[in-house]
Amino acid sequence: MLEKLYQKLWTKIGGRPWTYILRDTWHKLEGLWIIGLVAVGALLGHWLWELVFWFLLVFALGYIAGHLFWGTRYIPHQPGDADTGDGQALGKGVVK
Repeated sequence: MLEKLYQKLWTKIGGRPWTYILRDTWHKLEGLWIIGLVAVGALLGHWLWELVFWFLLVFALGYIAGHLFWGTRYIPHQPGDADTGDGQALGKGVVK
């Protein structure tokens, strides 16, 4: 059920899965991503170090972000599996 909701969202906003969009920006702007993630981590660590919740949140976000790049080959501008509107579902051949 959540997969269908997510698919409806990404087909309307962005046109393909958001993880693919994030991966494309990572490969285009890798240095900027690294600087930004380190800066956010430093700020959270400096301002909120007393709160265990934030450590867990940052860890969880890092864990999720790590899985965006884990186990699949990078394909620039990789499409999703939604119907393109021309009678073909991407990656599934012709729909009759």
